[in-house]
This record gives sequence, C-alpha cells and structure tokens, in this order.
Amino acid sequence: MSGGAIAGLIAAGVFAILVALLAVPILKLGKVLDEVVNAVKSMRDGATPLLDEVTATVSTTHQQLKKVDGISNNVADATANLSALTSVVAATVGSPLIKVVAFSHGLSKALSDRTRSTPRRRAK
Repeated sequence: MSGGAIAGLIAAGVFAILVALLAVPILKLGKVLDEVVNAVKSMRDGATPLLDEVTATVSTTHQQLKKVDGISNNVADATANLSALTSVVAATVGSPLIKVVAFSHGLSKALSDRTRSTPRRRAK
C-alpha cells in the first residue's frame, strides 16, 4: 500500500465517522418532524367538530337575531301608534279640557271677587 492509499483509507474512515455522527441528529430531527405531523393531524381532527359546532351556533344566532329584528320592528310600530294616539288624544281632549279648566278658573275667580266685594259695599 502506498501513502496515498493509506491517506484515502484514513479520509474514508473519518468521513464514515462524520456520517455516523451526523446521522444521529438527523434521525432525531426525523422523529421530531413525525411528532409535528401527528400533532397537526390531531389538531385538524379536533378542529373539524369545533368548526361544525361554530357553524351551528352562528346559524342559531342568526335565526334568533331575525326574531329579535321582528320584535324590534313591532316595538317601533307600537311606539309610532302610541305617539299618534297621544297626539289625537291631546288634540281632541286636551284643547277643550284646557278651555273648560280656564273657564271654571275664571268663573271661580269672578265669583270669589264678587263675594269679596259685596260685603265691602255694605260696609260703606
């Protein structure tokens, strides 16, 4: 064997040791990647039912909001009707009632003034 052959054998041995030393971290990295793949699969399997539940919840909420919208529209209509009724009552009852109250107040004031002034005239 020549010196070049021995150097080649040494280089081949060193390369084999280097490959063996690098193989251990690469194998561990492969196991880590397998665990990551398993974790992603389990998350996907768990997310599918969760998304189905969220979809059902959103659908139910949408139906309830439609009902609330109908209720709020009915309340708005009732409020408008009550406002119109109040205006009608105020116009039909309020104005004559104010006139009656004003007339009765004026009448009582006039009678009160007359009864006060009558004894004074007699006293003179």
